[in-house]
Order: sequence, then structure tokens, then C-alpha cells
Amino acid sequence: QLQLVESGGGLVQPGGSLRLSCSASGFTLAYYGIGWFRQAPGKEREGVSYISSSGRSTNYTDSVKGRFTISRDNAQNTVYLQMNSLQPEDTAVYYCAAGWPRSLFEHRAYDYWGQGTQVTVSS
Repeated sequence: QLQLVESGGGLVQPGGSLRLSCSASGFTLAYYGIGWFRQAPGKEREGVSYISSSGRSTNYTDSVKGRFTISRDNAQNTVYLQMNSLQPEDTAVYYCAAGWPRSLFEHRAYDYWGQGTQVTVSS
């Protein structure tokens, strides 16, 4: 069974940090580009960051540039999203997705999705 599992979400104060993990079972994550998306209540799913299969290429949406860092450890079959200087507007369910997207932040371009992990930024 092909499965992605996110972990690392939680409640954090503004200015705090979290590291999200995206692990795969049933397939080798190293063959895929990985995107992180988020969806806040009442809003559309938004692309946050992308990393190529090799890890050599990364992309970020403007609102997280300089605060979030995506990385991958293909030996561990895991992709990470380090989130620093978190703000209340970062509150959302965060999803990882695997695929070979032509449009990196288009959620329909991805083949496999995790169930999501909640990130809440609040004092």
C-alpha cells in the first residue's frame, strides 16, 4: 500500500519553530518530487514548498521564503519542512504530496498525498 505520513505538527507560539516530516511506505520517495501544501479553514489548498527528487532544486511560495526550509533524506525515505518564525497566518493543515509535477504548486499535479498534520500558531 502506497502511503505518505506527515508528522511534527502542533501548537506553537508566534515566532516559534516546528519541523514537519513526510515519510513514505510502500514506495521509494527518492524517485519523486515532493511538495508541501497547506490548507486553512475556508481557504484553498496552497503550495508552500517543493523539492526535486535529487534535492538539488527547491522552491518556496513568497510568504514563507527565508522562514521555511525544505530538505530530504532519501536514505531515510523522508522529506522535512523546517518552519521558523511562525506566524498566526501559517496556521493550517499541512500536507505532503509526491509526484512529478509540471506546475510545482498545483495540487492536482501530484499523485500521492498524506493525511495532513495540523499546525496552529497562537499565543
